[in-house]
Amino acid sequence: MYRVVKELNFCYGHRLLDYDGKCAHPHGHNAWVQVEFGAENLDGRGMVIDFVDIKDAVKRFLDEELDHKMLLRRDDVLTKILQDLGEPVFVMEENPTAENIARLIFNDAKRRGLPVLSVKLWETPTSYAEYREA
Repeated sequence: MYRVVKELNFCYGHRLLDYDGKCAHPHGHNAWVQVEFGAENLDGRGMVIDFVDIKDAVKRFLDEELDHKMLLRRDDVLTKILQDLGEPVFVMEENPTAENIARLIFNDAKRRGLPVLSVKLWETPTSYAEYREA
């Protein structure tokens, strides 16, 4: 199998509900994302996927949907407050954990028809979560 990896980054804020610790409070991260793509065969250009196509799809999603936004669970009271104030919010059905954000990015890439294998999201320089399908 051929594999290519693209590294991207974005900044976001969040907080976790039903959590007993520092992450229960609003805070931010400078996320680093590693998206892995693969294919058994190369396309007519000799590629798994063009890095430009990755940037056009995945980077655009990060920039337009997640970058410099508060990622909040739908039932978080801050969601409506910030939306009413006109602040940038991305609403999630589940807690905006590193695991769930990695899955969100994976699912968007897959929905676009990209040959995505996995997404790793570093929340800090020493801690990451990974999502891949079984």
